[in-house]
Amino acid sequence: MFRLICPLILVLLIVTPSLGQQSLVGTYKIVSHEVQVNGTPTLPMGKAPNGYLVITPIYWITFLTAEKRKFGTSVDDMAKLLDTLVVWSGKYRVEGTKIIISVDASWTEVWTGRDVIRNWTLSGNRLTLLSDPTPFPKDPSKTSVGRQVWEKVE
Repeated sequence: MFRLICPLILVLLIVTPSLGQQSLVGTYKIVSHEVQVNGTPTLPMGKAPNGYLVITPIYWITFLTAEKRKFGTSVDDMAKLLDTLVVWSGKYRVEGTKIIISVDASWTEVWTGRDVIRNWTLSGNRLTLLSDPTPFPKDPSKTSVGRQVWEKVE
């Protein structure tokens, strides 16, 4: 009997998402998005960004836009729209307080094919994501740290 139960438990542990992943599953609305550049806080998407994070047991999808975006018809206006957009997706796994997302699609292709790592905390219905310090994309001589707060809506 023991020989039958052990393999069954092992299979269940392998195919079942981690408890951390199960607790994260849901749809979240963005509350805030802040990026510190060399320790100075900035709000690249404004005070009231728009967007959602959808987490399934194995998949992660982020869609985020800045506040007060305007429809654009010129090349410059459309480029400004791209600068106020963040979209990416991929399979993910939870390792303790870290989420590792293997990005399979991104709005600028910069993240596609890479792993994105976020530190996470869940307090009630609020999910906070914090990036490790990384070079600031607009000026690699500076360091940036991103912090997003999401509120679960379902």
